[in-house]
Amino acid sequence: MQITTNTLTRLTRALAAMGSVLCLASVAACDQLATGLGQGGSSSQSETAVSFRATVVGVSDGDTLTVLDATDQQHTIRLAEIDAPERGQPWGDRSRQALSALVFGQRVSVQQTDTDRYGRVVARVFGDGLDVNRAMVKDGHAWAYRQYLTDQTLLATEARARSERRGLWSMSDAQTVPPWDWRQGVRLGQARLNEGGTRRELRNRAPAQPVQSLLSHRAEPADGLSSSGGSFTCSGKRYCRQMSSCEEAHYYLQVCGVSSLDGNSDGEPCEMLCGTAG
Repeated sequence: MQITTNTLTRLTRALAAMGSVLCLASVAACDQLATGLGQGGSSSQSETAVSFRATVVGVSDGDTLTVLDATDQQHTIRLAEIDAPERGQPWGDRSRQALSALVFGQRVSVQQTDTDRYGRVVARVFGDGLDVNRAMVKDGHAWAYRQYLTDQTLLATEARARSERRGLWSMSDAQTVPPWDWRQGVRLGQARLNEGGTRRELRNRAPAQPVQSLLSHRAEPADGLSSSGGSFTCSGKRYCRQMSSCEEAHYYLQVCGVSSLDGNSDGEPCEMLCGTAG
């Protein structure tokens, strides 16, 4: 009997769905099913995915590694469907060390499922019969990445690691922050820091002084105080020749009401003294 591709795809999907049910009773069943589908499986995803063998030559963090393929071409691999603690986040270094212990220097099978916005190969990685992505979740070194999750069995694997307090789940609740929330908090904190820095810079910056023409008078404070901090009083002066400064002339015109100081009634007293004569 000849089995068509569509029939095979439907059978594979049914098997995966049945495996999800089995996960509720046995995490081991999840692991066995995932490994079987990942290595030589017949799912439609496996048929269309790009697969290649490579050697792991670098590990950046708990979900990112660097490999060299058979032609010595380098690829950055982002482990699909999982999210490990960031560097600087609690358990970040230990997650990186755990992934390094699993794959560094090893020949692995890379099954690409996507390419992310940074140009990295998003893939499931297998080595010596081990589903590396699942192993990181199983041992408590990574979360199932909800936003991009297609293999729902990883949720049961994570739940088991959490209940057994493996890896990062041995830390306090306050420390076990999902990486996607951590990154959002870091971005928000950086934005606030940048905003605060801008505000401090503006506060500390000396107020800009207006460019003032040598022919214009300096504005007189409304309370009649001179720029030097002294004060004037209405003492009977009536003429510009009696004024000691332009500020005093403004005071006598505005406060004391000595209109004789403004001969042309333009609001400017003693124009020769104040340098505003046309």
